[in-house]
Amino acid sequence: MSTVFGGIEAGGTKFVCAVGTGPDDVRAEIRLPTESPEITLGKVIDFFRAQQEQHEIAAIGVASFGPVDPDPNSATFGYITNTPKPGWANTPVAATLEEAFGVPIGFDTDVNVAALGEHSWGAARGLDTFVYLTIGTGIGGGGMVDGKLMHGLIHPEMGHIAIPHNWERDPYSGTCPFHGDCWEGLANGPALEERWGQPGEQLPPGHEAWALEAHYIALGVTSIMMIMSPQLVVLGGGVMEQEHIFPLIHQEVKSQLNGYIQSPTVLDGVDSYIVPPALGGRSGVLGAIALAQRALKDAEQN
Repeated sequence: MSTVFGGIEAGGTKFVCAVGTGPDDVRAEIRLPTESPEITLGKVIDFFRAQQEQHEIAAIGVASFGPVDPDPNSATFGYITNTPKPGWANTPVAATLEEAFGVPIGFDTDVNVAALGEHSWGAARGLDTFVYLTIGTGIGGGGMVDGKLMHGLIHPEMGHIAIPHNWERDPYSGTCPFHGDCWEGLANGPALEERWGQPGEQLPPGHEAWALEAHYIALGVTSIMMIMSPQLVVLGGGVMEQEHIFPLIHQEVKSQLNGYIQSPTVLDGVDSYIVPPALGGRSGVLGAIALAQRALKDAEQN
C-alpha cells in the first residue's frame, strides 16, 4: 500500500480535499460545499476513510479560513475561532481529524498554506522571504520570513490594514463589518460588486472599476513591501483571475513607490516581482499536502 498525504483547503464556501504527494501525484480529489461543521467534517472524514482502503495516509494538512489558532502549544490549536461564518465559531477542526485518523495534523491559515504550496512547487521556489496575498471574497495575507511561515500573536491579518480612502474619488463606504473601509473593505470582490452593481468577472477590462481596484491593491502591496521587504509578491484569489489587472497594479506600485525602493527587481522587473500563483487555484490544497509532509517530519523528530 502506497504512502500518501492528505490535504484539505477549508474555505468558507467549499472544502477541497486531496490525497497525494505533490502536484504531479494527486491520487484523488473532491470538492464539498461548506455546510455545518458536523456535516462538512463528516463528509471530509468519509472521503479520507475511503482513500485509506487504497493508500496509507501518513499525515493530513489543513489550510483553513479564519480566524484560527495555529499555535501547536495552545489548548485551542487547530480551532476556527471567532469567525463570522455562521455555526463555525470555535470549531476544533484539527482535533476532530486527529481523533478520526490518529495521524499528525498540520494546521494553518489558508493564505499561509497557499504560500507554502507556492514555496514548495510554485512561484516562490528557492526564496525565503515572500508574501502571498489573496484578493477575493476577503483579502488575506501570509507567507514566509527567513524560511518560516508567518505567525506571532495569532497570525497576519493583512487585509485589515488601513489604506488611504479618497472619498471624493470613491464615496463607497466599504464592506468590512469591523472597520468599514480597511483594505479588505474597499478592494475585495464584494466591494467591487456593490460599488459597480455587478461582479468583477462581468466588468470589461476597460471599465473604470479596474483602475480604482489596481490603485487600492497597490496601496496595500506597497505598505507590505515597506514592512516585510519581500523577495516576491504573489497575488491570488478570485479577483486576480482577471489577469488584465496585473499591468495596472505594476504601474500603480511603481508610481506609489516613486523610486524609493532602489532595487532592480522592482525598478526594472516589477512584472516578475508581483505575479499570479504558479499553481493557479491549486496553491491551497497542494500547500496542505506540503503542510502534512511537514507535520509528519515534525512528529518524527519529536
